[in-house]
Amino acid sequence: GHLLEAGGSSVQTGGSLRLSCAFSAYTILPSSMGWFRQAPEKEREGVALSGGDGTTTYAEPVKGRFSISRSNDKRILYLQMNNLKPEDTAKYYCAARRFGQATMNPQDYDSWGQGTQVTVSS
Repeated sequence: GHLLEAGGSSVQTGGSLRLSCAFSAYTILPSSMGWFRQAPEKEREGVALSGGDGTTTYAEPVKGRFSISRSNDKRILYLQMNNLKPEDTAKYYCAARRFGQATMNPQDYDSWGQGTQVTVSS
């Protein structure tokens, strides 16, 4: 599969961004998708997940601020990020797995995008 992220930028604390991930190459919809992020010298971590049954899951640090949504018709996955904080600074990746439930474990996903950089300044 091919995933293409867009929407990363530099913003100030409290700002908002919307990331998008196009997965138009998927003729069969992936079972689960998610947004992950990786800051310099840190491990990649799960941010928000979109399950095939419509369920969503959020990592504790982003609950109440981030919202994940998926349009299967348009083949786009979104991540709306509000009230951004400097600790949200990272490269954000879109991930998909053809089968299986959405999990926060990056190793469960079989396709990844190139990432889009989000920088939040105080």
